[in-house]
Amino acid sequence: MTIKKYLKPVEYNFENKLISLNELNFVGKGLSRPECVLVDSKGDLHIADWRGGVTIIQNQFNLKTIVSKKDFNLKPNGIAILKGNDGWLVTHLGDDDGGVFHLSMEGTLDPFLLEVDKTALPPTNYVHIDHLGRTWITVSTRLCPRILACRSDHADGFIILVDEKGPRIVAENLGYTNECIVDPLTNRLYLNETFGRRLSFFDIEENGSLSKKQTVCEFEFGEFPDGLTFDVEGGIWITSIVSNRVIRIAPDGKRQIILEDSNLSHLDWVEQAYLTSSLERKHLDTVGGKILKNISSLAFGGKDMKTAFLGCLQGDSIATFRTEIAGARPAHWEPKAFKELHSKCIN
Repeated sequence: MTIKKYLKPVEYNFENKLISLNELNFVGKGLSRPECVLVDSKGDLHIADWRGGVTIIQNQFNLKTIVSKKDFNLKPNGIAILKGNDGWLVTHLGDDDGGVFHLSMEGTLDPFLLEVDKTALPPTNYVHIDHLGRTWITVSTRLCPRILACRSDHADGFIILVDEKGPRIVAENLGYTNECIVDPLTNRLYLNETFGRRLSFFDIEENGSLSKKQTVCEFEFGEFPDGLTFDVEGGIWITSIVSNRVIRIAPDGKRQIILEDSNLSHLDWVEQAYLTSSLERKHLDTVGGKILKNISSLAFGGKDMKTAFLGCLQGDSIATFRTEIAGARPAHWEPKAFKELHSKCIN
């Protein structure tokens, strides 16, 4: 099987060049698999922490980790900030079990959603609360171990919607479902299919069902889209695991590689395994960059929303850089009420 020819990215940012790795700063230390990072309206960072909870970083220096007090080995992957200092929704990415839990600021842990269609949730990837208070949950695959689904010809990921009607599957047969976010301007749900190597969107119907799926972008050699977020100009920012790339998709579809920390031999190694359906954990768990360690999410923050924060799978801190385009205000800055919906979903 032929490997695509590797092309060095054009060296540009907004001044016709890539952001240099020398421009990166780091906040926090001692974090454990900080896969997902969010920024609240006060500027605090909220970070999924593999030790069983969420770490908050205030003023980029003060760290506080809230770990579940329950005798349960919670493995946080995606998090969503709840209204009124009420904690978070946290997805559990267990070895063979999943679900979404409510973690309070005090460390109490309650189930939010453990099954759908009378079937227990597999390891669960991501959770997003949109501008209307709807909760969207992604499951990458039904296969265990999940590495079996990391191939181009396998697509059994799905999306769950939780609203006043209760939980239900609204999309299936997706190529390793990862982060999803609703654009409040278009009311479309954008989704990364990591090993389908594409960014897609769905129209959201009035009843919450998803329709008219379209592909926004197909990714190239060494690119496996994981995290996504929006900027104020309508651009979509993507983090690619393995290649440690930050990619901006402009409203006109033009791609910009904003940042990269990878090497050709590492990308060749992973790409060959992907193309031959032989990916193993070692391909995803080996760090190929000089500084970045498998970046997985991006959130904008700072007073001007022009500081980008990068979550990662293998590091113990959060990389940051400055950009000339501001990020869009995330939905969790003004989330809808949660407790009433929570009471309907515990199972």
